Amino acid sequence: MTAQDEVTKTTDGAMTGPIPYPAEAGHMASELDPTFRQSYSRDQSTLIRRLKRIEGQVRGIERMIERREYCIDILQQTAALRAAVDSVALLVLEDHVQGCVRTAAEQGDADKYIEEVLDVVRRALGKPVRNPRV
Repeated sequence: MTAQDEVTKTTDGAMTGPIPYPAEAGHMASELDPTFRQSYSRDQSTLIRRLKRIEGQVRGIERMIERREYCIDILQQTAALRAAVDSVALLVLEDHVQGCVRTAAEQGDADKYIEEVLDVVRRALGKPVRNPRV
């Protein structure tokens, strides 16, 4: 384990260090391993900022509907909202693959992570989730 890989405790009590693995049996990975750190942690402030912007977009669409604005204008705003949500999802997915999946692959345990990511992508695309490979 390198110094970069060591698990440390921050001043707010959060554990940091890359020892992730996928959730099993209905438990979150952080519940199974007290040293678990989500790979998106480095982008947390960016994600929060984007989510707050999305929240504002939703409120704006709500106001447009209350004011009975033109349908096409509302549809354009919902398309922008969808793109904003997709951008948040993509950032989390990129961080997951570059962090959690890479770490799992380095430890020889990538199969669970890969299948988990593929299932999420299938759901996002409206495709059926395949049976897990055993």
